[in-house]
Amino acid sequence: MQRRTFLKTAIAGLFPAPFIATRAWAAPKPYVIGPKGAKITYSFLLSGTEHRGTVPVNASQISIDPDNLAASRVEVSANVRRAKTGLIFATEALKSASMLHAKAHPNARFVTTSVRLGPQGSISKGAVITGDLTLRGVTHSIRFDTSVFRPEGSAAHDLSALTIRMRGSLSRKTFGINGYQDLVADTVRMDIDAEIRAAS
Repeated sequence: MQRRTFLKTAIAGLFPAPFIATRAWAAPKPYVIGPKGAKITYSFLLSGTEHRGTVPVNASQISIDPDNLAASRVEVSANVRRAKTGLIFATEALKSASMLHAKAHPNARFVTTSVRLGPQGSISKGAVITGDLTLRGVTHSIRFDTSVFRPEGSAAHDLSALTIRMRGSLSRKTFGINGYQDLVADTVRMDIDAEIRAAS
């Protein structure tokens, strides 16, 4: 009884009320990237000035289980060779052997290991997704503060389209990214925004 009560609370807290799962959603549901796509944005300090760049997503596997939100799973692969910054010289330096080593490690990969729901079992207000990030052949755990939302005006039971927002950061040194230490700060912020649609 306690487990059932907890799950009902978790489901109800996923989206703005009133959201209640139906039997049609009794198992994990696969999702794909929607028409608006997915965007990975990173920001870093170069000589004390913040700069931003992007890395395109080239593959994803996403499943959401409304009856057990903590069992939901995200796996994302990004194309490091197509990473960009606003500065041409910084983009080329980013892909060099002392940085992301894009020639030897063309893809970055993130796979969830746990989903911790927010207050009162909510994933729309303060959930934390932890997972393994593999970058230039090195894998370490990283956490993202995460929110999931329905489109404004959609029906409470309509989970066909969702928006995911993930916010986190990493240490360059942790992944062996040691280039340009005199110019580039160690902490890099990562933001992931994606529109996802239930797979047909």
